[in-house]
Amino acid sequence: MVSKIYQVLHQYAKKYVNTRIVFVFDVLMSVLATFLSVLLVKILFINDIFSTSVVLIWLSISSVVSAVLIWLLKTYRIIIRHMSLIEFSYFVLLSFLKSVALAFIFIWLYGYSIGIYVLLVSDFFLSFGAFFTLRVMMLVGYDLVKSKVNEKKNSQNILVYGVGLNSVSLIPRLKESQHYHIVGFLQYGNIGVSHVISDLKAFYVTSESEFKKIIKDTNADALLFATDEDARLEKERIIRYAISCGVKLFFAPPIDEMVDGKPIQKIRNIEIEDLLMRPEIKISMDEIMENFRNKTILVTGAAGSIGSELCRQLLTFGIEKLILFDNAETPMHYLRLELEEKYPDMQIIPVIGDVRLLPRLDYVFKTWRPQVVFHAAAYKHVPLMEENPCEAVLVNVAGSRNVADKCLEYGAEMMVMVSTDKAVNPTNIMGCTKRLAEIYEQSLGLAIESGRISGKTKFVTTRFGNVLGSNGSVIPRFREQIAKGGPVTVTHPEITRFFMTIPEACRLVMEAATMSAGNQIFVFDMGESVKIDDLARRMIQLAGFTPDDDIKIEYTGLRPGEKLYEEVLANTENTLPTNHTRIRIAKVREYDYAEAKDMVGELERLSRIVDIPSMVRLMKQIVPEFISNNSRYQEYDKIKQ
Repeated sequence: MVSKIYQVLHQYAKKYVNTRIVFVFDVLMSVLATFLSVLLVKILFINDIFSTSVVLIWLSISSVVSAVLIWLLKTYRIIIRHMSLIEFSYFVLLSFLKSVALAFIFIWLYGYSIGIYVLLVSDFFLSFGAFFTLRVMMLVGYDLVKSKVNEKKNSQNILVYGVGLNSVSLIPRLKESQHYHIVGFLQYGNIGVSHVISDLKAFYVTSESEFKKIIKDTNADALLFATDEDARLEKERIIRYAISCGVKLFFAPPIDEMVDGKPIQKIRNIEIEDLLMRPEIKISMDEIMENFRNKTILVTGAAGSIGSELCRQLLTFGIEKLILFDNAETPMHYLRLELEEKYPDMQIIPVIGDVRLLPRLDYVFKTWRPQVVFHAAAYKHVPLMEENPCEAVLVNVAGSRNVADKCLEYGAEMMVMVSTDKAVNPTNIMGCTKRLAEIYEQSLGLAIESGRISGKTKFVTTRFGNVLGSNGSVIPRFREQIAKGGPVTVTHPEITRFFMTIPEACRLVMEAATMSAGNQIFVFDMGESVKIDDLARRMIQLAGFTPDDDIKIEYTGLRPGEKLYEEVLANTENTLPTNHTRIRIAKVREYDYAEAKDMVGELERLSRIVDIPSMVRLMKQIVPEFISNNSRYQEYDKIKQ
């Protein structure tokens, strides 16, 4: 309400406060000065001639004299901001001439009186003060209105989605904000009538035309969602309306999200990660926290997308020590700075190392004796590993074996390996190496379980699909391409992928570690697959552009080893249920540990001498479902057949 008043005043001042208005105010202020002079004479000279009727006549005379003199001297055109000494003298002259003129008229009408001197002097000073004060008030008032309007111009008018508790609670959170101004609430539906919540109107819409009208009526710049569930609910309705109308989309993190004991208040733009095409998987964290409390934990690949998020979440669980293990120096440096700043009381140990180097791994295990190991170190980019298969085997297969062997040697309670959906019926080198790592780890666990090998370590694997926003994934790539003005490159118009968020992926990994009895591969129901083309178009729209018009989409063709459709991770045919409805256990072929150990050793030997043909043929022999797609290694499938 207040902001609207300021807006109206500003528009009125710009359009209507001209010299005519100033002229009228000058006359009124001059008459007020005369009235005060008369009061002063009456106070000082009680028996003076000023009766009520005489005062009214005298004020009328003053208004005429003032109007004539102001019009002749043009003082109503003088603005104090630009006033010079000459213009200042005009007000002195105006006040003096007015007082003298009134004095002569007084003597002519009523004769000489001693009060004439008081009237002359007081009217002069009061008139000059009135003219000057009026201009100061105008200047201060205009600047105040202008500053308020500019303040509102620099802020954004926001409609809050929803009328629930989470939405209404945003009012006190944004009350003092200089950047955001709530103008009402917006809800999808048709209740027939709008109502008021906390002095703000709640609007209901069922169509894009209604949405456009509300945006116009409220002058809203943006739509703010209080929860990510609300945003996902409206991704095909109100969010589409907003994108079509060029309305910005914002997301307010929950008030219970804390950083250093303080709630996060910062509003951010809605990103494609917020519009995951299915409900977010919820996992109870209490049991997970208890499972890791007071333990020493090692995370390999700690500086990567999954590894770094695992570290962030683990540090909130009351663990004793966290060992960060990665060979990427700069990302490790920044991760260390971030974690030590947020958790100054925690023992955080950064180690630069490579899972391919057994002595370095041995040093870490011997020095800190980790009780739980999260193995996230891996090469993951399909086309790159198709071109560098030996390195994929050394890191993903031999490196995973090295970590597993050290867990067994130093008595770690559990090793949790991060795998991928590409390990299911692999069509590329990367997917096959991850399946080989699963085979070794599971066979080792089964050998311990059967008593053929002594040890206590439980081995757990987690598989999931593409992670939204991870390093090297399509989301950051598309974002960069959009920022450059396009084109956005998609490999194929029909290519689809399953997606999950980084926090979901990490929670799945930790839930698996909590619920597993060992030697299991956990997968989860990721819902429907997402067309990458649709993903690219939605990102372009969220950035405020029109696909194909403002930013082009180019199709570049499938890359070596790439599938058009990923395998479904979790269904009743290939998985078993768990006590969590969205998490299942994969049915996989079991391998003998001795055979798996020999096969991994031979793969490592072949990779070190870079005998690619022999190495790939052996990979296809160990994993018979590995059928290359769009790759030079397809020739080995023909030989195998």
